[in-house]
Amino acid sequence: MSAVDDILAEVPMDQLAAQLGVDQATAEQMTRQAIPALLGGMQANTEDPGGARSLAGALDQHPSDLIDGGVDLNQVDADDGEKIVGNIFGPNQDQVAQTLGGGLGGAQTGDLIKKLLPILAPIVLSYLSKRFLGQNQSRGGQNPLDSILSGGASGSSNPLNDMLNSMLGGGAAGRASGQPAGGSILDMLGGLLGAGRR
Repeated sequence: MSAVDDILAEVPMDQLAAQLGVDQATAEQMTRQAIPALLGGMQANTEDPGGARSLAGALDQHPSDLIDGGVDLNQVDADDGEKIVGNIFGPNQDQVAQTLGGGLGGAQTGDLIKKLLPILAPIVLSYLSKRFLGQNQSRGGQNPLDSILSGGASGSSNPLNDMLNSMLGGGAAGRASGQPAGGSILDMLGGLLGAGRR
């Protein structure tokens, strides 16, 4: 199961559709576009050591309890989500939403994606926090985010970038399965990614 499907399984689609004012099929279609865009934006930012530190700090503040046992959207802080989206996409966030919306059918969809991204961003961070801390289970009680926060991740030893890369199909497993999780969406967004917080 891909990371996108994993995250999607945690989101109550009926609740989300009601918040967006659309049917569940439309809400799911938009969510399938938005999750790879968020992951791709984070991955592009973690290629820079400052971006990796910024994301590590965000993961440290977003434990997995939001997604444990399934998400209740009433517990999602959309103001916090707005900040996360701003940190991920920087000045390109409106353009990212409109580009994703264009791929689904126009300007109105772009406005809905703009509303959707801040709802999904804290959920995606909680999922990443769970995956990252689970993969790097405390060796001697040390939080694996600490080494990134202290500037220990640079060049090829950037575990956050490695994890996001493999989720998006950039790792060996993704290439073997033939289809990157967010391939065409990331191609569509192209140069809009990587403008986030350093």
